[in-house]
Amino acid sequence: MPSIIVLDTLSPDGLAMLDAAAASGITYEVSTGLAGDALRECLAQHDGAICRSGVKIGADALAGNHRLKAIVRAGVGTDNIDKDAATRQGIVVMNTPAGNTVSTAEHAFALLLALSRNLAAADASLRNHRWDRNKFMGVQVAGKTLGIVGLGRIGQALAKRARAFDMRVMGFDPFLSPERAAELGIELVPSVAGMLPLVDYVSVHTPLTEETRHLIGMPELDILKPGVRLINCARGGIYDEQALVEGLKRGVIAGVALDVFEKEPCTDSPLFGMPGVLVTPHLGASTEEAQSQVAVEGVGLLVDFLSTGAIRHSVNSSSIDPATLDGVRGFLDLAWRLGLLLSQLDDAPPRSCSIAYRGEIAARNTKLVTAAFAAGLLESAFDDVNIVNAEILLRERGIELVEQSRTDPGAFSSVVAVDIVSGDRVHRAAGTLFGHSMPRLVQLEGHRLEAYLDGILLVFTHQDVPGIIGRVGTAFGGLGVNIAQMTVGRSAPGGDAIGVLNLDHEPSASALEAVLACPGIRSVRVVKMPAAGQLPNWLAASASAARSGRLAPPVAGR
Repeated sequence: MPSIIVLDTLSPDGLAMLDAAAASGITYEVSTGLAGDALRECLAQHDGAICRSGVKIGADALAGNHRLKAIVRAGVGTDNIDKDAATRQGIVVMNTPAGNTVSTAEHAFALLLALSRNLAAADASLRNHRWDRNKFMGVQVAGKTLGIVGLGRIGQALAKRARAFDMRVMGFDPFLSPERAAELGIELVPSVAGMLPLVDYVSVHTPLTEETRHLIGMPELDILKPGVRLINCARGGIYDEQALVEGLKRGVIAGVALDVFEKEPCTDSPLFGMPGVLVTPHLGASTEEAQSQVAVEGVGLLVDFLSTGAIRHSVNSSSIDPATLDGVRGFLDLAWRLGLLLSQLDDAPPRSCSIAYRGEIAARNTKLVTAAFAAGLLESAFDDVNIVNAEILLRERGIELVEQSRTDPGAFSSVVAVDIVSGDRVHRAAGTLFGHSMPRLVQLEGHRLEAYLDGILLVFTHQDVPGIIGRVGTAFGGLGVNIAQMTVGRSAPGGDAIGVLNLDHEPSASALEAVLACPGIRSVRVVKMPAAGQLPNWLAASASAARSGRLAPPVAGR
């Protein structure tokens, strides 16, 4: 009989669903505030766990656990769960991405309005028996420009509310198509740095990654529009809090509203005593409606998984049964790597993608392989992307994904070929498997070649003239850059050509400049790929779960 442990306070609607699940043989208990040995022992006694942000489920809490099959976070962020540890043990981690969308967007806009009219400071002043009307002169938001970084569900919901207040909305998202942006009334910009001098307000709605950490820091103080107001209801650390202090002191920043902090709980900060600062204790999803929705959705995910094996909104794995996994495992790795490659060839967001299968692979489960490509394409821009949610994330941003298949063989027994339209350019790549698990790049930008899809790659375009290879090797050799593998492809003798180098280390800026200065070289681009044999977490988790028997069979038609 499956059992569930509730580790944080859950809304009554969620508990009512758990009560109803008793009819299908699922039991539950509530035990909050656990940590250390008590948490580890409790998790070892249950098949599923549901939590919010209060409990921290680290590797030590999962150590030696041979029973737990799934953890559900009733909310979006899964920072309090060690997903790598769960993945290694075949434990599925799921979240509820839609439940708090409206509440978080409303909170961000409420902070924007409160900053504009000095509501918190005016309220505190009047409560101290002062009538300081002139001290709290505000600004109206109509006619002002809001810059939104991250245009997923919450970012789009915020844009809709800002437009209703007659604000101009600019936005940056590496995967929002221009067509979708136009539908939403958002002016897309190519970079955050290009947007900052143009906007009166900035609101961030991205995960915290190495790319987004301190997205606005000390260097950005020199390019921010004077008088800007900054809002963060996403993740602490996206703004450098020390830079915010400095920006307020300089007068570059007129206001800061934070619902999240680099270290939480946060009860003391230099920001707290500064004028123009509004802070709330992580209240973005703290509405009755949001808490009810995430609880109901989270319980539903866990009950469905324990009852039928259905997996939705997984952040670390997918429902691949062993037979299906054995049939496509190598191609999942190949497609994922093709997505990673193409995501790094152009800075413009993709507008559409098409993926074509030829040969033996066309007769297998290509839907999974297509999802693996989408996961690779999005990996650098999104937290917790996998083959369960990747296609949904693409569709939300208006990016079309088309799949085609033909079973007749070509030059190889199986080939996966992908075209991506980015801006006014089309990028093409094709790959195959050598053996069962060695992905190879066999075509790039229309040129036939053969290259490894791992490690540090240098992709360079050039004229097909004598001496190119020697010049590149000499340029790198003089700066201590070792070339492990080199391949070139051309369309016709003397025409356009492309080269792919596998390098032992990432080249420095000066090394790239040296190559670019070689006669005949037209462009160079560094592409960072995983090491050979390194699998994405969602594929590693599926393999581990299949081996351990934790993963229930997938549900037909899902």
